Amino acid sequence: MNLKAFYNLSYGVYIVSTLDGERPTGCVANSVMQITSEPPLIALSINHDNFTNPCIAKTKRFCINVLGEKINPLILGLFGFRSGKDFDKFKTVEYEVKQDMPVLSEGCAYFTCELVGKTETATHTVFIGKVIDADVVSSDTPMTYSYYQRVIKAKMPKNAPTYIKENK
Repeated sequence: MNLKAFYNLSYGVYIVSTLDGERPTGCVANSVMQITSEPPLIALSINHDNFTNPCIAKTKRFCINVLGEKINPLILGLFGFRSGKDFDKFKTVEYEVKQDMPVLSEGCAYFTCELVGKTETATHTVFIGKVIDADVVSSDTPMTYSYYQRVIKAKMPKNAPTYIKENK
């Protein structure tokens, strides 16, 4: 089976943010989808090993920050390859607080959500959130996972749903 076929599924690249107590934290995600428009519901998949996972479960809130093609690649590295457990990822990025959630200033759009359900899989939690606020932040083209693979050419973190172990 050619697992690279999954690169052709259409989805974006996002930073999911939430709180660890009073401190903002978050991680890169690429498995986000709209479930319904009325009520507005979004599904989000986060690896059990990501520090963001128990933070969402505890706060029962999260924010999807839609990344654009012009995003600073260092932000992807910061949120994709460092753990918020022992590193303050928001210390060096600009953000605002909206609906009590950290919203990145450098993005195309955001969705703040209240947790309304979740499903556990062997490796990931699928969180279901009701959108309580959303807005367009810039006119940048939203980054797709295909763009990420073709243009940015960065590796996916081991905890990403689309991570493929390289054969050596």
